[in-house]
Amino acid sequence: MGTADTGRPDSGAHPAPGTHPVPGAHPVTVVHSARIVTGGRVQNDGWVRFEHGRVAATGTGSGWREGGLVSSEAGASADVVDAEGAWLTPGFIDIHNHGGGGAAFDDGPDAIRTALALHQQHGTTRFVISLVTAPVDALAGRVAAVADLVETDERILGSHLEGPFLDVGHKGAHDPALLRSATPDDIAVLVGAARGTLRQITLAPELPGGLDAVRAFSSAGVAVAVGHTGADYDQTLAAFDAGASILTHAFNGMDGIHHRAPGPVAAAARTHGVTLEIINDGIHVHPEVVRMTFASAPGHVALITDAMAAAGSSDGDYVLGSLGVTVRDGVARLADGGSIAGSTLTLDDALRRAVREVGLPVEDAVLALTATPARAIGRGHDLGGLAAGYAADAVLLDADFHIRQVWTAGAPLRPTPLRGGKRV
Repeated sequence: MGTADTGRPDSGAHPAPGTHPVPGAHPVTVVHSARIVTGGRVQNDGWVRFEHGRVAATGTGSGWREGGLVSSEAGASADVVDAEGAWLTPGFIDIHNHGGGGAAFDDGPDAIRTALALHQQHGTTRFVISLVTAPVDALAGRVAAVADLVETDERILGSHLEGPFLDVGHKGAHDPALLRSATPDDIAVLVGAARGTLRQITLAPELPGGLDAVRAFSSAGVAVAVGHTGADYDQTLAAFDAGASILTHAFNGMDGIHHRAPGPVAAAARTHGVTLEIINDGIHVHPEVVRMTFASAPGHVALITDAMAAAGSSDGDYVLGSLGVTVRDGVARLADGGSIAGSTLTLDDALRRAVREVGLPVEDAVLALTATPARAIGRGHDLGGLAAGYAADAVLLDADFHIRQVWTAGAPLRPTPLRGGKRV
């Protein structure tokens, strides 16, 4: 797997290998005078150049003016954005998200696009579409629909099945009547329907046939996540040894850490190559526990939203899968029983909380939104970094980590702002 840009000081240009310019085919943008955060480092007075949907070059100081980087070839179509010292990060990547803007991913392509638009405004540029528990045949149809969208929408990286192979005792917001153990036929149906786009599946490895399911999905190129599970420490280690590589929303939907029963979180933190998801909304996990998790697994924590339809929308009554959900003061709970039912979080809020409430260094918080989730689903070589050859996904944030601009594959989300940017 590749790594993100190291952020080392450099005033020169670094052209992307194999780039063949096609004038006018894509936006050409230079963002300069930024505090660039990438690869776990902060680079002051940095610049990046986007061309043809990729990062074409990076550097520091006035190097963006040199070597024809802003050339007559681009002419009036080029954007030069003066960041004025604002933060510039890679685009955020959410590998566990169920919807937003009043729409749930389970409800089909139009709902997916509505939710993506909401989260993109908050800095998320690439998504794994998470689907909640349903009958296997229904899930096969939904992953097939996501596979179709992958072909036309570069924001969508594939699908994530959270269920139905989960433990009833740790069901969370999943319909217990639909939970079951995985069979070889189930696995074949789901993998086949996804046509290579099933990126992640959450399952409980202690269920009958659970370790075989881990091996089968992993062999098919799916990142297997342990979650909604009654597995103890040793059973979780066995799942990681069988090929699992993610812990779904650590601490939620599983037993916690006890001094004589360390449980799944401790197993994940000690296992090399395992990514721990965290919902950093101040509700699911206490900020001090978030801090401890980052300290115990540096570079291996991915901040996720686990957002449901109410993210970016109003309080009220919603449906998650087949279950009723009531949202009050931004907290989603099952109408029957009161269990937490996803979140109303966006990733820019997760970033602000990570820095302000948890006390993480900016570079560690950004890594958990970018390179770490990219690596978790096998895309660390081309997503999650601001380095030559990476996708031109970026977020410009003010000093308080509020969004100023978002680029996906080099295309800005909104017109270049009058303040801090100019057309040349």
